[in-house]
Amino acid sequence: MVPAPLDFGCTQQAPLTDVMPDLTLRQASALQHWVCENAKTTRAYLKRVQAHYPLPCALPDMHITELPREAHKKGDHIGASSFDAKPLLSAALAGHDMGLVSEAGMPAVADPGSSVVRAAHELGVPVLPLVGPVSLLLALAASGLNGQNFAFVGYLPQDPAERKKRLQTLEQLAQKTGQTQLFIETPFRNAALWRGLLESLQPSTRLAVSYGISLPEGGHFSQTVKAWRQRHPTAWT
Repeated sequence: MVPAPLDFGCTQQAPLTDVMPDLTLRQASALQHWVCENAKTTRAYLKRVQAHYPLPCALPDMHITELPREAHKKGDHIGASSFDAKPLLSAALAGHDMGLVSEAGMPAVADPGSSVVRAAHELGVPVLPLVGPVSLLLALAASGLNGQNFAFVGYLPQDPAERKKRLQTLEQLAQKTGQTQLFIETPFRNAALWRGLLESLQPSTRLAVSYGISLPEGGHFSQTVKAWRQRHPTAWT
C-alpha cells in the first residue's frame, strides 16, 4: 500500500521528498506491477518518484491496472455489491511485488482499495502499508477536537435539506458522545457546504477546517460556529 502526496490536482506541488519518507519512495521505485485508482495519475506520480530513484522499467512498460469505476465510485465493501479483486492480484500470486496506490494519501483510507487489500488477505498475499500522509489524521490532529473517539463519514448530501438534516444528526451525536465527526468535500462544493455548516450548526459547536494539507499555502483553523459567523462568515467560499 503506497501512499501518495496530498497535492493531487493542486496548481503547485510540494517537493516530493518534503512530504514522503525516503524508504517509501525507494520501495515504490522498485515496483513494476500496480493496482490503482487512475492510471494516468499513477504514471505522473511514478515520474516524480523517478526523479529521485530509478524505476525498474520505462513508464510505458509498467503494468498498471485500474480498479473498476464501480469499485471506487460506489464503494467496494458493502454486502452483495462487494467487488472481488482477486483477479487483479495475479502478478502477486506469480511472485511479483505489487503496489496499491490512489490519487492522494493512503489507499483504502477515504480512498478506494479496500477490496484489493481484502483479496490479498484471502489469497495469503502479505500486506504492507508504507508510511506516508493520511489527510484525515493530519486534520484531526490539528483540530483540537477529540482524537480518542472519532468517525469519518465521507461526503455529506448535496441537497441542502438533506445536508442540513445530516449535519444536525452528526452534531447531536457529537454532543451526546463527544465523538469527532470528520467529512470531506470537493473544492467546487466548498461554498455550499460552508454556508450549510454556518446555517445548520449550533453556535457553541466547534468547527475545524483544514485545507492544502502538507502544502505551504495550507492551513488549519478551529473555533466555534459563533466565532466563525462573526469573524469569517465567507471564509473558504
